[in-house]
Amino acid sequence: MTPALPCAETPGGMLPLDKAIPPCMQNGTLLAAVDMGSNSFRLEIGRYDSGHITRVEYLKETVRLGNGLDDDKTLSLAAMERGWECLARFAERLQGFRKQQVRAVATQTLREARNQSDFVRRAQMVLGFPIEVISGHEEARLIYQGVSHLLPQTDEHRLVVDIGGRSTEMILGQGYTPIKMESYRLGSVAWSMRYFPRGQVSAASMQTAVVAAKAVIDEALDTFAPSQWSLAYGSSGTAGAVAEILAANGWPAGVITREGLNWLTERMVRAGALEVLKLEGLKEDRKPVLGGGVAVLRAIFELFDLHEMVRAVGALRQGALYDLMDRETDSTDVRERTVRWLGERFLTDKAQAQRVSKVATTLFAQVAKPDPNNGRYSQKLDWAARLHEIGTHISHEAAHRHGAYILDHVDAPGFSLPELHRMSQLVLGQRGKLRKLEPDLQDELFAKQLICLRLAVLLCHARKDPDVAALRLGYRNMHFKLTAAPGWARQYPQSAWLLEEEVAQWQKSDWRLSVDLR
Repeated sequence: MTPALPCAETPGGMLPLDKAIPPCMQNGTLLAAVDMGSNSFRLEIGRYDSGHITRVEYLKETVRLGNGLDDDKTLSLAAMERGWECLARFAERLQGFRKQQVRAVATQTLREARNQSDFVRRAQMVLGFPIEVISGHEEARLIYQGVSHLLPQTDEHRLVVDIGGRSTEMILGQGYTPIKMESYRLGSVAWSMRYFPRGQVSAASMQTAVVAAKAVIDEALDTFAPSQWSLAYGSSGTAGAVAEILAANGWPAGVITREGLNWLTERMVRAGALEVLKLEGLKEDRKPVLGGGVAVLRAIFELFDLHEMVRAVGALRQGALYDLMDRETDSTDVRERTVRWLGERFLTDKAQAQRVSKVATTLFAQVAKPDPNNGRYSQKLDWAARLHEIGTHISHEAAHRHGAYILDHVDAPGFSLPELHRMSQLVLGQRGKLRKLEPDLQDELFAKQLICLRLAVLLCHARKDPDVAALRLGYRNMHFKLTAAPGWARQYPQSAWLLEEEVAQWQKSDWRLSVDLR
């Protein structure tokens, strides 16, 4: 479980709308979010208007991606094809959108899938936009962001629960700020497949499923103790479906009560098989996963002794839309706040971090191809440079290895898992042999980012600002060349010696580095 941060220190905390409006976002700008869940894929398109986002269009398809995950965590071809076909239809609607206007995120099924890269590689080609496989912690943050922006703003401390297909997220928050966030590996798809095969429901199977769910989330009672919040909200599929069924059958609208949940369970058990269950408000595509969803929901009601849960309108996809809005400026980009928080948490030398970042990004600008995305690539190099010493908190000798491990395993709000892994590999490769990064060095962009970081770390070895203006880094056909102004080597003999050592390291790879120090 991730230790909870005090509210003021939470890196994923949301700013109030009047402080979070990016000045460069034009009213009328369209934004789109693609939520690739374990049960359904959803496309939400909204229009930005003075700090708010108004829905323009919403598409949902039941893909059942999670049903295709076998015991070895391999995603079946049939499930992948269902996902690709859905994304192809979404892609038609997204024609004309720029990358900065779209965020596509994938959740628990693809977090678990061993062949995740096979699906994502083709999915990105089909959709035409990058796809981020996000951590459970990041999923929880985005869910809360979506829920909180669509609720009236009050001072209440609230618990938000989102029962997805293969994971359940819980968030304790106040206003726009999430205070504690956790993700648990259970959901409507996984529990339906495990405890209600072929849609058969009995009182015994329901009780078994509820007990099993409580065993998974038992620790949540300590993390989200009822004394810490005043109202519980249910977000997304299961909560929405149950609330709709209850409302259509005469129960209070917009709320799930314990009595209503008991009534629904009784009707399911009486039917015996979900395929023959007929209830107002129950959609056909919800039937196969209703048993598992209700079991998890009942477990939460019993564990927290809930009497009611309010249905929340917002969800992950709305959170992704507001996150796109926030990314327009460093002051509201959650990733920027996370990098600052990580630097503080692991006690990095701020002056050295900024020094290395400045040198690395200066050199990168000299070798980067003309590309409208260079700003994003340079920003990510800047983040890696500012975090390159986080491993010294554990060990100076193997700081690069420890730093890489931290980035691969830390809960970092705003970042996708691939983004964190790429940063971890840059941190790992900041010094030492290059052989450990051979697969990553097949990527020209990564090689350019890495050599710029390594040179920056080397040139800043004395923890003083180096004379970067006297250096020029060139690149052509996998060959980097660093040229120094006359007299530079005599003025900085230690740096010159270290550069010669660096040349030897690159000679052992498919890339080459030469230096002309004069």
